[in-house]
Amino acid sequence: MTPITTDTLLQTFLVFCRVGACLMLMPGFSSPRVPQQIRLLIAFSATLALTPFVLPTFGNVVSNPDLGTMLRMIVAETMTGSLIGLMARFFFLALQTIGTAMATASGLGQMPGLPIDEGEASAPFVTLITLTASTLMFVTNQHAEVIRALAGSYSRIAPGTAFEAQAGLIQLADRASDTFYLALRIGSPFMIYGVIVNLSIGLMNKLVPQIPVYFISLPFVIAGGLFLLYFTGPEALRLFITAFSSWLANG
Repeated sequence: MTPITTDTLLQTFLVFCRVGACLMLMPGFSSPRVPQQIRLLIAFSATLALTPFVLPTFGNVVSNPDLGTMLRMIVAETMTGSLIGLMARFFFLALQTIGTAMATASGLGQMPGLPIDEGEASAPFVTLITLTASTLMFVTNQHAEVIRALAGSYSRIAPGTAFEAQAGLIQLADRASDTFYLALRIGSPFMIYGVIVNLSIGLMNKLVPQIPVYFISLPFVIAGGLFLLYFTGPEALRLFITAFSSWLANG
């Protein structure tokens, strides 16, 4: 049993800095639909659950620190947690970006929407994709993998280690590149569909300029986009959640 001392309380607070900063940016947990009190309670509960397992990694790191050392460690732990949460958020930001492009290619980009999953309103097509991805995160127990990944981060980034901004920026750039490449793979059928449809409409407009081809063809473009979503949506979401779970497992 771990005795409760001033060092133990300080170590617990440092764990809370990393966990709280990560969950503040982690998709699902950071949704505006989750009240702030609930988010704080989740972060505090996760901290209490992780602390007994990660305390041995602290050693004598925070034994009687001065004010400057304590502030440096608080900033380092907060930045480390924010880095983990931001890399996870890149997955959903990339999905939201490609969802907007998919909606535009399907003729659904101009439809008004409501701020359901995010703080800002987006097209219903985009909201459907991002909200389903967030639901899959919890249905497939990836929220538990987030806590496991946080526990594993202490073996890679030891407590008290100074935050390296250059290394963090390199990781963010690599993660942004990988996630947007993944998003391009997910949205590639819609990009091809948009090129073919717009080329066909343009040719018909040139051949029959007397007929407003664009307005007549819009319902067929939307119907084709919905059919394409019906056939490719499950595989696209499976590809997304597989990549996200693989990142959580392997870092």
